[in-house]
Amino acid sequence: MGVVRRNRAALAVAGLGALLLAGCVDSAAPLLDGATPVLGPMVRMHVYTRRDGRASGPEVGAFRWDGAQYRVVGRPTFDVASFTAVPFAGDDLIIQSKSSRRQIKGVEYAVAHKTLDGVYLVSVIDEADADDAARADCANGTKGGSDSCRVATRDALLAFARASAAKTEQKGALVILLGDH
Repeated sequence: MGVVRRNRAALAVAGLGALLLAGCVDSAAPLLDGATPVLGPMVRMHVYTRRDGRASGPEVGAFRWDGAQYRVVGRPTFDVASFTAVPFAGDDLIIQSKSSRRQIKGVEYAVAHKTLDGVYLVSVIDEADADDAARADCANGTKGGSDSCRVATRDALLAFARASAAKTEQKGALVILLGDH
């Protein structure tokens, strides 16, 4: 979704199945505001985790827009309690998610690259993808929950998001949105 990574799951396009991992970028509080229900009022998805050239799944999840974010419907899915999807570049989105696991503090981030209508490749925003100047923001900041790079500003987050989005290696989870979106 280099750095040794463990599955912390995140977005399901949020679905986000196996997404947020060690070495990722997080923040103490949400850095992206003004989110709207860009995926529709209700999001149902199938998430296929990709590892070592193989896919597993699907994991299935459902989220409902509550006026400010998508919240899980039923039991927490993919360890994601809530998320927002914010337009990034072209048809890509930045996913900002909160874990349902109490030990995971803060907000985690991923890039969702649209491959087809209703189909996204979701990859964690990884500090290892960025250059030394961007990583200096982490070195000067604090580490988040686990081994993540904790950023404090929107600009720092966007620098890491651009670096991760520019990687040509196809990694992460395949998310298929079901129904209208």
